[in-house]
Amino acid sequence: MLEITHVTKQYGSRIAVSDVTLNVEQGRLVALLGPNGSGKTTLMKMIAGLVSPTSGEIAFDGEKIGPSTKRRIAYMPTEAYFYNYMSALDAGRYYRDFFEDFSMERYLRALEDERLDAKAKIRTMSSGMVAKVKLALTFARDSKLIMLDEPLNGIDIIARERTLALIGKHHTPERSLIVSSHLVDELEAMIDDAVFMQNGVVALAGSAQRIREQYGVGIVEMYRRIYGEGGVKGHA
Repeated sequence: MLEITHVTKQYGSRIAVSDVTLNVEQGRLVALLGPNGSGKTTLMKMIAGLVSPTSGEIAFDGEKIGPSTKRRIAYMPTEAYFYNYMSALDAGRYYRDFFEDFSMERYLRALEDERLDAKAKIRTMSSGMVAKVKLALTFARDSKLIMLDEPLNGIDIIARERTLALIGKHHTPERSLIVSSHLVDELEAMIDDAVFMQNGVVALAGSAQRIREQYGVGIVEMYRRIYGEGGVKGHA
């Protein structure tokens, strides 16, 4: 479904992503792991078509990333991207205008399930409430690839459990999900594949089961090894 081939992104003298090659198969739930500054967000923005690679190529369903692929890839960034005037309902209308696969009915139902007032201004909401609005908007699309950048940040334990349940609910054989996080213990039980990024490069990547079998440890312990003890290089 997703092919990333020798992709590098450079900002002036700083290399944010360096020579990354990855494949994501249809129906897989991929954890994109690493501390802040490891290149996770830059890579996701390139997949979403918001940032162009300095070199290399990204293709989705055999098509180079561009205007057409944006209609089939849903991306939830970490930053708040709403205008100050927007209510939750305004945000839904904004998405409806931009994305043909957006379901206003599904979005409003999700807001109701989370007990969020559609008429409330987003700027008055807590960070946890804003996170719920962003998730509702993203999952109201029928995209074949959904990317969530740090969806567990800034929310309490109960909200995290609901977010993980939503991720599981929307993980289907027809759809792939890429979830970036440094909260590895929250994701390990549900992921198919893990990609560990370090200083812009892929330190380790492969199916979660193969990583466990090859290294004899779980994903959480592998995270500790890579980022706590200087790194494990290579691909599983």
